[in-house]
Amino acid sequence: MPELKKGFQVGEIQVRGDLILAPMDGYSSWPFRSLCRDLGSGISYTEFVKTEDVLDRPHHIKKKLYFTENERPVFFQLYGHDPDKLLAAALHLQEGEPDAIDINLGCPNRSITNRGAGAGLMRTPVKTARIFKKLSRALEVPITAKIRLGWQDCQNQLLIARIIAEYGGFLLAVHARTKEQGHQGEPDLVAVAEIKRIVDIPVIGNGGVKTVSDIQTMQEITDCDGVMIGRGAIHNPWIFSKLNREEIPVNQVQEIMLDHLERSLSFHGQERGLILFRKFATSYLAPYSISSEQRRQLLTQSDPRKFIQQLREIFVAAEG
Repeated sequence: MPELKKGFQVGEIQVRGDLILAPMDGYSSWPFRSLCRDLGSGISYTEFVKTEDVLDRPHHIKKKLYFTENERPVFFQLYGHDPDKLLAAALHLQEGEPDAIDINLGCPNRSITNRGAGAGLMRTPVKTARIFKKLSRALEVPITAKIRLGWQDCQNQLLIARIIAEYGGFLLAVHARTKEQGHQGEPDLVAVAEIKRIVDIPVIGNGGVKTVSDIQTMQEITDCDGVMIGRGAIHNPWIFSKLNREEIPVNQVQEIMLDHLERSLSFHGQERGLILFRKFATSYLAPYSISSEQRRQLLTQSDPRKFIQQLREIFVAAEG
């Protein structure tokens, strides 16, 4: 397999690293995002925010857009369907000093696509052109995009990719599945390679990456500038250090879990921070033999100190 590229440029922004945590609603908040950044993720994409929240309820999204300086480059991800509202929201987001603003054309959630946003935008290439033309002319920071391979009855990803590149987009992330596939099924890496060949901006390949071998396959087939990892990183954040989960010793899993938990508690508060961490704990502990009663006790624990104590007991058993 060829060596992975070590970084690339997004306009004047130097991305140091070829592996990137995908923006995931409910997962890419600061605690997990910053942890993955420390482990090697090259860009910090925020969870997506919608235009109406940016314009009418900015307090509602404040935590989603929080970042620290050592996370840069930071990309705020925005979704919506109205060009004028997207422009107004992007101008407002620009005041938060992100390194770029990313437009979401890839979310397959029906509640979003039915409004013409997310992957729904891919069905309206003329509107997409208007959006990127407006934003690229008005903003001082680069505009980027994340797309899919269209819809099963409208696989127009090549057209959309050209539009984004020609109307001011600086980078394109491509999830190698259609809207209907969601996060299931075999990703079409050849389709990503076709997009890479026809645009002159960096292309990031996304979809189905769970192992270091998957990273290498994505790079070999697509020649992409970077590889974006979503759900595979929830189970194995060490993938940004190019390590498979089975390579991580138990003591390091415990160390990262406690670090992640502390970030969650300090950022979200003791009660909410523990609740939000539980879904990560399930993934971290998946490889180990844990009784259903141990799992139930851990995942219903409301006291962080007792949670940590129970966690340590699980790891003592796992090491034994």
